[in-house]
Amino acid sequence: MENKPKFRPNQNLRLMDQVREVLRYHHYAYRTEQTYCQWILRYIHYFGGKTHPRLLGAKNIEEFLSHLATAGRVSASTQRQALNALVFLYRHVLDIDLDEEITPARSRRFARPPTVLTCDEVQRLLAAMEGKTALMAKLMYGSGLRLMECIRLRVQDVDFGQNLIFVRGGKGGKDRTTILPQNLREEMLKQVAAVKSLHHAELGAGFGEVYIPEALARKYPGAARQAGWQWVFPAKGRSRDPRSGREMRHHVLESVLQKAVKRAALQAGIDKKTGCHTLRHSFATHMLESGVNIRVLQELLGHADVKTTEIYTHVMARDIRQLQSPFDRLDAAVPVPSG
Repeated sequence: MENKPKFRPNQNLRLMDQVREVLRYHHYAYRTEQTYCQWILRYIHYFGGKTHPRLLGAKNIEEFLSHLATAGRVSASTQRQALNALVFLYRHVLDIDLDEEITPARSRRFARPPTVLTCDEVQRLLAAMEGKTALMAKLMYGSGLRLMECIRLRVQDVDFGQNLIFVRGGKGGKDRTTILPQNLREEMLKQVAAVKSLHHAELGAGFGEVYIPEALARKYPGAARQAGWQWVFPAKGRSRDPRSGREMRHHVLESVLQKAVKRAALQAGIDKKTGCHTLRHSFATHMLESGVNIRVLQELLGHADVKTTEIYTHVMARDIRQLQSPFDRLDAAVPVPSG
């Protein structure tokens, strides 16, 4: 079987336009495109802004990444993100193999247990929220969704017949299935009905299109205007798609939910460091405490390795009062010497 020929960007384009062309050819998410371009520009500016990356190499990348760790004090994950962007630039855009191993000064990575809310704290947090953001927060806690998985949920991904939610293209591009809480069923039905009503009005005004992956858009030209592809949590107004330039309705911005959760935590008097992901951590921990098998939870959360799921066993609330000491299982108590 012959290898597929490597994609070559248009050499007449400027470097950053070549980077975007290759990223889009490989179907990278727009968010990833923005992040990679920012890191590549920072790399170029670090060496004066006039030297083409083709004239730089592995040692220069190592110097830049070491600077991020020592002077910039970035986290280990941020440093790794910058490395991924630069490796992409050299390998896929400039077609240069970095033969030398890149060993920069690495940012220290500390393993911290996740912040978990008690059931009472979850209730207080959710009670301090209202409207669409409240429903989104309930869904994150009730289904164990990540922030972007919740925001990018589409109408066709909610199965009311089986009380399931289908997560499409989650972390790592993987699909999975999780549960739709029974107590959220009616709220979700009303939200979907409101979305369909808005979509009908949009179609009447000559709009009603949403973003769908380019490959699907080519295969199913009318899919972007179908009700099933609409966002469950749409933005208030329409905007222009940064890639196609067409006016359409995007999903709500993640910052809207992030700010709402922060405000609610303050209002509810929760002193723990609380964010959107805290709701997913709380879902996982409370599921384990209720007796759910860790392998089942691994599937619900979409973890590739069960070791990632096992971190929640360290923050479970364990009632040791019900445990029996092995001494208490002896046939006769060992006599205690007098004196």
